[in-house]
Amino acid sequence: MSRLGKKPVPIPDGVKVDVGGDRKVTVQGKLGTLSITHRPEVSVRLDDDARAVVVERLRESRPAKAFHGLTRSLVRNMVQGVTEGFKKELDIVGVGWNAQVQGRTLRLNIGYADTRVVPIPDGVDVAVAGNRITVTGADRQAVGQMAAVVRGQRPPEPYNGKGIKYSDETIVRKQGKAFGSGG
Repeated sequence: MSRLGKKPVPIPDGVKVDVGGDRKVTVQGKLGTLSITHRPEVSVRLDDDARAVVVERLRESRPAKAFHGLTRSLVRNMVQGVTEGFKKELDIVGVGWNAQVQGRTLRLNIGYADTRVVPIPDGVDVAVAGNRITVTGADRQAVGQMAAVVRGQRPPEPYNGKGIKYSDETIVRKQGKAFGSGG
């Protein structure tokens, strides 16, 4: 049995979890409300005594085992998202390159002839301070997707290191062409 899937997800104070009969799990907290519809291979129930969410699989098939751990992780991420939230930071590396937030769009001046405009989805907040872009929100998937879309506008290149990179990302640098060593 999945070691991670067997662990119940504790519910902190101030978080309300509702497990519906139509396979819908809704988590509500101070940062918002998130919900998922889980797979029919697993069942989700609320343990009121332990104040936790318990995920159990209904069959012993290989897909059921995979969905067991996945569903438990999704529920844990929802609980963490509505209490603490998630954050991704990106750095813009390049001379004269910058970003600015205008309404619900992020405008990137990153060395192209035009300004790249990236729409900001609902439930995600973007802040720009200097050459650092901070993406925050309660939904882990939405925060990661927004950060990946922004990074994809100009991924870092290995020769000069220019581009948009995650703040904790290390760029493996390559050596350029060697001059003066003719044969």
